[in-house]
Amino acid sequence: MSTVAWIVIVIVAVVVLAAVAWWLSRGRQQRTEQQRSDASVMRDRARVREEKAQQAENLAREQAQTAQQEREAAQAAARRADEIDPDVE
Repeated sequence: MSTVAWIVIVIVAVVVLAAVAWWLSRGRQQRTEQQRSDASVMRDRARVREEKAQQAENLAREQAQTAQQEREAAQAAARRADEIDPDVE
């Protein structure tokens, strides 16, 4: 083979290797961007779940407080009933 043929083969090989390297790099970049996007979606979902959990905890606290107040009112009513009942000593 002539020198020109070898130079052409080497140039083609370099171009092919460069194209493969670029393609692999591009694929890595796309995967990285996809992972970033997925992580962002997951963070958003986690934030929403955290907010819902906080709301549920707040509601549970309010309900517990209401239940405690109702319990105290019932006990007070029972004490008052005991006070006015002539059969209870």
